[in-house]
Amino acid sequence: MTDRDDRRREATNRSRGALKPLRMLVPYVLRYKPQLAGAALALIAAAAATLTVPMAVRRMIDHGFNADDAAAINTYFLALIAVVAVLAAASSLRFYFVTWLGERVVADLRADVFRHLASLGIDFFDRNRSGEITSRLTADTTQIKAVAGANVSIALRNIVMFIGAIGLMVVTSPGLSALVLVALPVVVLPLVGFGRRVRVRSRKAQDMLADASAYASEAIGAIRTVQASTAEVAVTGRFAGAVESAFAAARQSTAARAALTAFGIFMVFSSMVAILWWGAQDVLAGRMSPGTLGQFLFYAVIGAGALGELSQVWGDIANAAGAAERLSEILDERASIAAPASPLPMPQPARGAIAFENVSFRYPEGGREAAITGIDFAIRPGERIAVVGPSGAGKSTLFNLILRFYDPTSGRVLFDGIDLAGLDPLALRSQIAIVPQDPTIFAATAGENIAFGDVAATPEAIRAAARAAHADGFIAALPEAYGTELGERGVTLSGGQRQRIAIARALLRDAPLLLLDEATSALDAESEAAVQEALDRLMAGRTTIVIAHRLATILKADRILVMDGGRIVEEGRHEQLVAAGGLYARLARLQFRADAA
Repeated sequence: MTDRDDRRREATNRSRGALKPLRMLVPYVLRYKPQLAGAALALIAAAAATLTVPMAVRRMIDHGFNADDAAAINTYFLALIAVVAVLAAASSLRFYFVTWLGERVVADLRADVFRHLASLGIDFFDRNRSGEITSRLTADTTQIKAVAGANVSIALRNIVMFIGAIGLMVVTSPGLSALVLVALPVVVLPLVGFGRRVRVRSRKAQDMLADASAYASEAIGAIRTVQASTAEVAVTGRFAGAVESAFAAARQSTAARAALTAFGIFMVFSSMVAILWWGAQDVLAGRMSPGTLGQFLFYAVIGAGALGELSQVWGDIANAAGAAERLSEILDERASIAAPASPLPMPQPARGAIAFENVSFRYPEGGREAAITGIDFAIRPGERIAVVGPSGAGKSTLFNLILRFYDPTSGRVLFDGIDLAGLDPLALRSQIAIVPQDPTIFAATAGENIAFGDVAATPEAIRAAARAAHADGFIAALPEAYGTELGERGVTLSGGQRQRIAIARALLRDAPLLLLDEATSALDAESEAAVQEALDRLMAGRTTIVIAHRLATILKADRILVMDGGRIVEEGRHEQLVAAGGLYARLARLQFRADAA
């Protein structure tokens, strides 16, 4: 059993009320009080129009059908036409308002869930697969949308109709109504119990579907690796297995809903038949008129029909409750990294000085082993620092702490002399530009990709950044130049082109602190020389920390920090470290051999 499965089971056990999770929608609905009032008024008008029909039927039956009452009967039928007109208009308005509210609420919910997701700490995304998160954002909100529109409209209509029918049944015949009220718990309580079972099984089905979606998203994102490894059969087999598991869970949920529907309809209508038999005995004994029994019959049919329909939509509403529960879990997540209640102001202007004071850190999902231990160093404004070391030495962890994706387990990280824990993460990150080893290119235009993080950038500034990054040439050759869509993950670009887009993005940001993570690793020799020239201009006057193996970057560093096993084991300039004959000297020799080869 995984931690995620444990969390799912605990969430299911915490919320056993069938509809409790849907309470999260109430604040969204209350934002639109005029539309809510319109829906309520239309609902009441439609219910009132429907509930007046049995009264006319009673009068016609009790007065009899003869020529002397022809005018009265005509009046009754004309009145019924008017009632039908009111019913049609009110039903149309009810459907419009309720459906509008459903669409609006789900749109707001999706926006809020995504906004909340964007604010969560990196550790949340370390624990959860992106495909499953996307499934909650799309499939679960779609489930709520289906119910919040049509099904809520049907449910509300039938609740009002049921309550109105019960009330008028009491007015028509208190004796028969007492029997109905006695039978009501026998019908309703089992429906509630069934509804809980449906919600639990629906939640399980939605979790299974999310697992399948997550795997599909992962496989499609790596389709080149899948096909290059001839792993199509294995991948499709695993996905088929996940889909079958989701189908089995959905089948169980559907079976529970079917049983709920059958039980509800049988109990409702068998109870109605029994009560009407009792009423027929009263008519035969002269204690009730035929018209009164007819009126009671109509109200009983309306009430039973309303309850029967409720039993059918209850399963859908229970499904939506399961989806709402899954979304609530996301909205209940608290960001592990957040701005303090009163964040310290950023220095103006920011200089980009960085200091680590006896910093140790262990990743939340990384077990007991510390990623870095006892790190101490200070970087002056404008200084250029290279960080080198074997894989797993802790180099990328330094960047994660500087960006405050995580807080240190112990010690402090300072920006311009201020502890990062006292700063607003957004204000801190606005002063940092980063060029990662594997740059992210979005399914947007070339211009939009360069302007990512600075949406107010002008076209002229975007082109200037591209020229400085030596990206203007290949962008201008694209079919629509800067307006060309680059495709998901920039599949239409080479590795070097993606890297230059990322460098242009950093140039445009114009931040005082620059983080470069193997920024030239994907470039050929000619492109590397051109981009290195751009990087030299970019680094001038800025604090720069470079994770690099390429000597072209290392040789120009003011200092080199050598890391191994999560610690800084050497520090100095290139010549000093080579002369020392330690780890750096060995790494440098390997680099020289690789370049010579």
